[in-house]
Amino acid sequence: MGKIAAVCISEKKGTVKKDIGRCLFIKGYGLAGDAHAGSERQVSLLPLESVLKFRERVKGKVEIPYGTFGENLLTVGIAYTECPVGTRIRCGEALLEITQIGKKCHTSCEIRKIAGDCIMPTEGIFAKVLEGGYVSIGDEAQTVGESPLSVCILIASDRAYYGGYKDKSGPVIKEICEDSGYITAETVLCPDDEDIIYNELIRLADDISPDMILTTGGTGFSMRDMVPEATLRAAHRNARGIAEAIRAYSLKITPNAMLSRAESVIRGRTVIINLPGSPKAVRECLEYILPTMKHGIELLRGEADK
Repeated sequence: MGKIAAVCISEKKGTVKKDIGRCLFIKGYGLAGDAHAGSERQVSLLPLESVLKFRERVKGKVEIPYGTFGENLLTVGIAYTECPVGTRIRCGEALLEITQIGKKCHTSCEIRKIAGDCIMPTEGIFAKVLEGGYVSIGDEAQTVGESPLSVCILIASDRAYYGGYKDKSGPVIKEICEDSGYITAETVLCPDDEDIIYNELIRLADDISPDMILTTGGTGFSMRDMVPEATLRAAHRNARGIAEAIRAYSLKITPNAMLSRAESVIRGRTVIINLPGSPKAVRECLEYILPTMKHGIELLRGEADK
């Protein structure tokens, strides 16, 4: 169990947040009076332990008051590195749900100008407000229930992206995953462009940090089918057995499965799996692999024995 060490807001964007000690959290919005409330990142959180370590690094060079890194909440006793997307945290009267792990810092970051560095990209998290209420310094902060599994969906299709037809495979993935207890962190529609797909895979894996990214489309022989290439570029480690299992299973249904070039890899703590483009094939493959993937994700999280 942890505690709240600071509650910070900034009334104007571009200004450093200041600790006000107590604030009203508004459901689906963020902190009352905070200039960044209402955005996709409603509440930002940092462990106080990280801020104190940073203070020691820059001791005598610059002052680091609470709120310097843009954090709304400083907490003590919660290891955010062990909290995947979807984890719920009770802070005082409010209930938060983690939506993003870390972020990319832009080059004009005011925090970097002040402190010379920023720990929010690597050690901070972002959350949305599920239940509102007041949060004050000294309130208890603790995770609630088991951390749900999370998934991001990437749809690769020129026709769907440019409006030629409405994608049907993405909704099938969302339906099956959510029926299996996953939460959908984000869905992205991309054209069949290797660089765009690669950049989106990097962003989703590094910024959102879901347990899985499931892609659909772009795995065949067409010259525009470049999802496997983008996936391999994004990989830290290979996990080819998943793609091989999908092909072996699909070959029992259709010989066309031998034409699939789909890949499966690991980036950080995220598994990236290429699925076919047709809704029927997506359903067949996903229902086949999901029961085993739960164990794989637990291994990746460090929550299960081999």
